[in-house]
Amino acid sequence: LAFSAGVVVLLLGTFAPSAQMALALYRLQRLFVLLPALFWLGAMIWLIPNRAAWEERYGRQQQLLGLSMACILAYGLVISAIIIPGRQTIPAWVGTFIALDLFIFGLVITQLDASDKGEAWLYHFLRAFDYSFFAALIFGGQIVLVMRYSFGLNFPLVLLLLASVAASVLIQTFSDLVQGWLDRIAFFNAPQLRQARAAQRAEDSAAQRLDATLDLLDVPPAEFERLTRRALSQMGNLPKLASSPLTRLPVVSQRLAQNGQPDGTLIRASELKTVLTESITKLQPRDEGEFGTTDAWRHYNALYFPYVVGLRPYSRRAFHNEDYQDVLAWFRSQVPERTLYNWQTAAACLVARDLRERSRHLAP
Repeated sequence: LAFSAGVVVLLLGTFAPSAQMALALYRLQRLFVLLPALFWLGAMIWLIPNRAAWEERYGRQQQLLGLSMACILAYGLVISAIIIPGRQTIPAWVGTFIALDLFIFGLVITQLDASDKGEAWLYHFLRAFDYSFFAALIFGGQIVLVMRYSFGLNFPLVLLLLASVAASVLIQTFSDLVQGWLDRIAFFNAPQLRQARAAQRAEDSAAQRLDATLDLLDVPPAEFERLTRRALSQMGNLPKLASSPLTRLPVVSQRLAQNGQPDGTLIRASELKTVLTESITKLQPRDEGEFGTTDAWRHYNALYFPYVVGLRPYSRRAFHNEDYQDVLAWFRSQVPERTLYNWQTAAACLVARDLRERSRHLAP
């Protein structure tokens, strides 16, 4: 986005009606050229939150991480070659190189994120690219025709062209959100219809991201545990859980057949949530009440209350049921955040083992 904004400012500066505006846009353009490096740094910090996560990620994704660092290094070298000598203009080949570098880096980040979630990225990427391209072509092409055969190139029409292309791409990018807003207006008196349409959009989005080719029973145990950990963290968000490859587990398919339910991504996500809850419940010590604070309870507490009940023990703004005040007090006073994370990781391994064993018994 920052690079796109820089290109927009550069084009507007070329057709600026005054030298003063052109100079102001030129200075703004140099700022946008530097912003991607800051955004990349933030993205890397978000994707790699701690040393353990970095080591685990590097072990799985050496090539992608190496390519991403190469893209960042190439971008930095090119920008340094422009900024340090104080050049007033950017050669066309440099702009093309930067655009290609950013495109490759965007693909790498997309693959890193999809790999973490166990999702397929290519079909979703192609759909988003096709929709954005043709939407921009339809709306922007009309203005280009007006420029070509009538008014020619000028600042107002260039601004209108860029605004139309940006609007068409943004509408496609946030299509689910835009359709949700439009449904609230068009079907303000039909809440059931709005919910049905929202569910259909969520199911379509999850179906594009679902990697149906992944054989879950053949993946390495560490990968299966990682997928289980992520599925546990998504139990409170059914549309996100629907894109988990664990929805294709044999134990989930068996539950659908037993209940006589139709097959669907959201239905599978609901059944997966039930299966995960059952596995978590198995961690609860028997005949010791509903809540305890001994070591025997740590795995159960670490998963059940944050993921099944939905407690956010370290958030002061979150609203919690008064029935769980004792649980919240125990978490906040006795369990540091890092300790909870370690407990959840260990407990997720136990849940993953249970899911794998149950599915292997059902596999043909």
